[in-house]
Amino acid sequence: MRILMTGKNGQLGFELQRALAPLGEVVAVGTDDCNLADGAALRELIQKVHPDVIVNAAAYTAVDKAETDQDMAHAVNAQAPGILGEEAAKLGASVIHFSTDYVFDGEKAGSYTETDPTNPQSAYGRTKLQGEQGLAEATPHHLILRTSWVVGAHGGNFAKTMLRLAAERDELKVVADQFGAPTSAALLADVTAHLVRQLAREGAEKFPYGLYHLTAGGDTSWHAYAQFVIDHALKMGKPLKTRPERVLPIPAASYPTPAKRPHNSRMDTTRFQTAFSLVLPDWRLGVGHILQTIL
Repeated sequence: MRILMTGKNGQLGFELQRALAPLGEVVAVGTDDCNLADGAALRELIQKVHPDVIVNAAAYTAVDKAETDQDMAHAVNAQAPGILGEEAAKLGASVIHFSTDYVFDGEKAGSYTETDPTNPQSAYGRTKLQGEQGLAEATPHHLILRTSWVVGAHGGNFAKTMLRLAAERDELKVVADQFGAPTSAALLADVTAHLVRQLAREGAEKFPYGLYHLTAGGDTSWHAYAQFVIDHALKMGKPLKTRPERVLPIPAASYPTPAKRPHNSRMDTTRFQTAFSLVLPDWRLGVGHILQTIL
């Protein structure tokens, strides 16, 4: 099996290279190898590699910058997935693509299901939704996996930022009215490898393609997440100035950003767990493992 994987330098891409390696030949590319905003170059790459599966872990993820850099966000997030789908269809290949909770407005009281109406509130969310739609229109042999709050041992993320700030300050103020599930990049990568293995075993005719929500189990707020990270680090002997009780809750309105974030990023993963006979572990397990790795 030949797998073309984009976004090799990101949190998810780093873990995917490890997880996919035993399954066949993995051709991993980053921006330096192929800029997804260049549609012609992307088509040329796919035709050259001639993959059986394309795993798209690349995205324009600078959420606030996307508000003023909408052309680039649109090229990478909206147009590129459709191109991947079109070229995959020509080759008889499948596409696994990662999307986001930002396709929702975050106003629902409970967890979002795959059939809930989308209503993105930011350029990032709009372009990611357009990417989903473009891929789905280009080929039926797609898996769109919506995830949230990705965290990994490689690259920058919320947990690492909290550790850095907690080492510098006696007190932190963290948003307490936005909720979601911190999801380990390693979990996403391992699950993706499982899906590719199942696809190879069952074949395209039996494989349950479609749109799924894929996050770690449970949920939390950014505030409680920060407290967990700091408490865990202290117990591991990390010298920090901030103690968990000195992480103070604030409303999102007190921390305005150019792009609007969803207040509720909870996503129901029942459909995914049922279709693929998998159990998604609680978010604390993945975050705890990452902290053990980086501390």
